[in-house]
Amino acid sequence: MKRRLLYSIVTFGIFLILLIWVNVTGEKNVAGRDYYQIKQEGILNIVTEYNSVDYYVTGDTIAGIQYELCKYIEKRSGLHVEIFLANNMEACIKGLENHTYDIIARSIPITNENKDLFLFTVPVAQSKQVLVQRKPVEGDTVLFIRNQLDLSNKEIHVPKNSAAILRLRNLSDEIAEPIHIKETEQYSREELIYRVACKEIDYAVVDRELALKNSISFPEIDVKTDIGFTQFQAWAVRKTSPALLDSLNVWISDYGR
Repeated sequence: MKRRLLYSIVTFGIFLILLIWVNVTGEKNVAGRDYYQIKQEGILNIVTEYNSVDYYVTGDTIAGIQYELCKYIEKRSGLHVEIFLANNMEACIKGLENHTYDIIARSIPITNENKDLFLFTVPVAQSKQVLVQRKPVEGDTVLFIRNQLDLSNKEIHVPKNSAAILRLRNLSDEIAEPIHIKETEQYSREELIYRVACKEIDYAVVDRELALKNSISFPEIDVKTDIGFTQFQAWAVRKTSPALLDSLNVWISDYGR
């Protein structure tokens, strides 16, 4: 009888220990992956976009402003930086949420709407959104736009979750006319520029720096019509990664000094 009672007590004790362990483990998983967990693993997972400004391959060399900053952070932090490529912003956001990525290394405008989704680092750049259109040529019936009022009832193409969407919606309110925003998951910002140049679409909106870089390869496009004002841009981390954010801010602030 005593043995049976002792066995029951021991069994119940083991059950309680396992229950506590599961709860603690669950709490850690819910809490997310912050700098402590990253430091323990020694790997920092960063996602960026493949394009002619942020990350690209030329010959046997990898280059780009985001790539160079990633490599600096690797050297500065002592962590191994794994760089992933995803041109779809929605895929970047999902990967951040499910802990596939720790950082979205793109020039994301710091807006109140975006602050609801992420924690932002100190600014890494400044830019504005511009309209990509073809330069006027004889026989082309597509309206060449310099005045934002002429965007009324026009079809403007942007990548899904583009920073330009909010600006275009606000602009539509300002001019009191509809602007038909066409979000696409299929094409990146750079691919939309190519589609404008090839006359597959008439208008797209992208970051000024990317538009200017591509205007060298596609002299038939015009990128001089501003859609928005200059904004600070930064990298994004999960809201559950404040310690990682603090470290990133130190590293980014030291970059280029």
